[in-house]
Amino acid sequence: MKLIGPFKQLVTLANLPLRGKLSDEQLEVISDGGILIKGGKIQKIGNFNDLKLEHQNIEIENIDGEQVGFPAFVDSHTHICFGGNRANDFAMRNAGKTYLEIAESGGGIWSSVQHTRSASEEELLATLLQRIDFLISLGITTIEVKSGYGLDVDNELKMLRIIKKAQGQTKATLVPTCLSAHLKPKDFKGDNQEYLHYILTDILPIVKQENLAKRVDIFIEKSAFQVEESKLFLLKTKDLGFEITVHADQFTPGSSRVAVEVGAKSADHLEATIDEDIDFIATSNTVATALPGASLGLGEKFTPARKLLDAGAIVAIASDWNPGSAPMGNLITQASILATYEKLTTAEVLAGITFRSAYALGLEERGKLEVGYKADFITFKTSNFQNVLYHQGSLKAENIYIDGSKIM
Repeated sequence: MKLIGPFKQLVTLANLPLRGKLSDEQLEVISDGGILIKGGKIQKIGNFNDLKLEHQNIEIENIDGEQVGFPAFVDSHTHICFGGNRANDFAMRNAGKTYLEIAESGGGIWSSVQHTRSASEEELLATLLQRIDFLISLGITTIEVKSGYGLDVDNELKMLRIIKKAQGQTKATLVPTCLSAHLKPKDFKGDNQEYLHYILTDILPIVKQENLAKRVDIFIEKSAFQVEESKLFLLKTKDLGFEITVHADQFTPGSSRVAVEVGAKSADHLEATIDEDIDFIATSNTVATALPGASLGLGEKFTPARKLLDAGAIVAIASDWNPGSAPMGNLITQASILATYEKLTTAEVLAGITFRSAYALGLEERGKLEVGYKADFITFKTSNFQNVLYHQGSLKAENIYIDGSKIM
């Protein structure tokens, strides 16, 4: 066993509910805290000196100076395996060009598809690992990573195999998701339904055979896949044994209902979700995932996180890091800004980037500092835990622990 501490403050998130609104008074904050670890799991949380007296002759790892500890963060929605750059899209969008105009000029998702297809496996792996390391430096140790910039058998499998290879070269937990249904590629000879059938018959069986992903995603939107064809596709992917998540209600409402109806683990985006659908989501176990990075990148309104929480929904917050609409990648900055506009409590933000995001990925054993949980936790050099969100991402994580071992 090993005892780590003392922490000026330990913000455990223990005993917080999975769904609904939270007050900051519900946060458990332990002063002069310690974490007792065995086999990569948390054995006990409490006062450092008390734990030291209770467990003599064990390894002690001292925390230098005043530092606060949190459960490590979870980013449950990213697109960080990609080639190329879409800075021109951002410039054109800010100059007043529409999504369609940008796409017609060679930008948009199809631009990322072309760059990703032409990139070598070595290049994609190297840039993916760089982005993973950046996220780890922010205190994020669990990262969902989507395909979706290949859009044919060879290139979707190339992306997913690279994500699997990256898992062997990082201590972070990567959760691969097959997003072959990002949009119908321009070079596919057939309509949407034929392309979705192609995914079901030509891509997903190999994904399953090689254990490249256990999750499937689809972008339901007027510019991508329509509600009814998407619902049928999702039901068929469930029949194949995959968990599902959905890009829902980004620009138009209605698809979040599909996510709930088919039992998706999460419905992500929700910027266009209407009030009656908020109530529908809130009574389900489908996580409502806010992606403030996309709102900032596109100049669109934020996910109605306040209304969702007040209605009793499970609300997670993720970065949506991608080369087009959400290039920032800084989850802490995005979550802090979302909190400002949506009036979220510190407890709600911390829950949204820890155990509620972990739940969206089916990883309920992490995201809190509680007995039996995975010993992934982080520290910040400050005497007050509130400073982390107050500084909106400029206060960087000091130490990163995975399975109780310091990795950064």
